[in-house]
Parts: sequence; structure tokens; C-alpha cells
Amino acid sequence: MSTDFIIALAGQAVFTVLKASAPMLLIGLIVGLAVSIFQATTQIQEQTLAFVPKVAAVLLSILIFGPWILNTLVDFTYNLLNNLYKYIG
Repeated sequence: MSTDFIIALAGQAVFTVLKASAPMLLIGLIVGLAVSIFQATTQIQEQTLAFVPKVAAVLLSILIFGPWILNTLVDFTYNLLNNLYKYIG
């Protein structure tokens, strides 16, 4: 097992994590931006107004994208464990 192989495997793992977390991060970013614009225009500076919609949007995105995220992680894990003999020997 060479260092190039380990770096490539770690790169695949990081890419899989980024791909799995992207829907929640993007939806949280969009909702946070919309709430910030709303707060700036109405001059309401309530902390819960910024926090609660983002949490609700992230939970909703987990419900919507959950099967896809699980499938992505299971595929990566299956590929990793299925090729385990290549990694050891």
C-alpha cells in the first residue's frame, strides 16, 4: 500500500463526505441568506428568527435527501470493504 494510494483513498472519502453534506449546507445557506435579508429590511434583530428557520430547513432537507445520502455512504463503504483484499496485500 503506497502513499499515493492512501492519499487517493482519503481524497475519495473527503469527496464522499462533501457530496453527502452538500444538500444540507446549501439549503441552510439559502435559508440563512433569505432570513438575513428579511431581518435587514424589517430591522428585526431577533436571534431565534435567524436560528429556527435554518434548523427546520436542514431537518427538512435531511428528510428529503436522506435516502440519497444513505445510498452514497453505503456505496462508498461497500466499495471500500469489497476491495479490502487490495488494500491489505
